[in-house]
Amino acid sequence: MQPSTYLKLPFSFELARLQADLKALENSAWISHFNTRAYENDWSCLPLRSVDGRMDHIIPVNEGKFEDTVLLESTPYFREVIDFFQCEKTSVRLMSLQAGGIIKEHRDDGTSLEDGITRLHIPITTTPDVLFRIEGENVHFSAGDTWYLNASCLHGVTNPGPRARVHLMLDCVSNDWLEQAFMKAGWIARPAPKYGDKAIHDGNVADVIAQLRATGQITAQQMAIRLEAIRSGQQV
Repeated sequence: MQPSTYLKLPFSFELARLQADLKALENSAWISHFNTRAYENDWSCLPLRSVDGRMDHIIPVNEGKFEDTVLLESTPYFREVIDFFQCEKTSVRLMSLQAGGIIKEHRDDGTSLEDGITRLHIPITTTPDVLFRIEGENVHFSAGDTWYLNASCLHGVTNPGPRARVHLMLDCVSNDWLEQAFMKAGWIARPAPKYGDKAIHDGNVADVIAQLRATGQITAQQMAIRLEAIRSGQQV
């Protein structure tokens, strides 16, 4: 069975209340996505949780402390939805793809349950013809429902409809609560890397072993022995 590249979780929210909170923010200062080469037409963001609670910060990965922005003060249902998920959140954003917009296929490394950051989408405004393309498969994320996207997979979005598609997007720190919810929804985990590090594979493991042995260090020798045992199919 193939690992899950996306998953519909058993959590749905009141669409009318989501849309009411979105309407309360319609005159806010939306920020065009920083990767301008990755899309056509307007793809913009509104931060609900960001580094230091800044309104001008939409980068989801940063060394700083993530805090709620002032926008959550006027959107109580957004806060209720965010608090529903029993895990730490880093970046939380509203993501708007304008009518006719295209997000080109790309990968966001490190954004999967297995990698430690679980990216969840809750569509607020959408139409059935708004489609994600995930590793070659077309998928529609239905409004008011909770969808997981393994964003380290190749994915893109098209919005041929007449209005903007807006998602509430949460980056959650993976934990036991999330993993249990995923298991109940039928999630299939990605296999662990053969050598314990996804940067090491059959194509380069011989070179890695040689480099470790060349150091002369005891811990490096032990690691080289372990990698050699895995390569040869021995139990370690």
